[in-house]
Amino acid sequence: MKIMVVDDEKDIKLLFEQRFRKEIKEGKLAFLFAFSGEEAKDYLQSNGSDNLNQILSDINMPGMNGLELLKWIKDNYPELKVAMITAYGDQNNYKQAVEYGADDYMTKPIDFIQLKGKVLPK
Repeated sequence: MKIMVVDDEKDIKLLFEQRFRKEIKEGKLAFLFAFSGEEAKDYLQSNGSDNLNQILSDINMPGMNGLELLKWIKDNYPELKVAMITAYGDQNNYKQAVEYGADDYMTKPIDFIQLKGKVLPK
């Protein structure tokens, strides 16, 4: 299973690699990191979505924000699961994410135990 994490905070890569160390080592999960909405979009335009199972995207990012990315993904790759992650429990962002087709919505700090339950194959 391969998951793309989209977040402008570069330290998120180390955090995910630490929290999912065992699952990565066992080959259950692989992560791909994009540090902007544009970088994620470029990846999908170049590679398609066939090798991705899910995208976890921050909402608040400079340039293309996570909601704009979500809308673009659902317009172009409707089968791709996208979960939105935000540091702000903003109802407007939540409503917009649901309207654009988000498959899940989480707030930071990320509860990695809960996240593992959502992303790991049963």
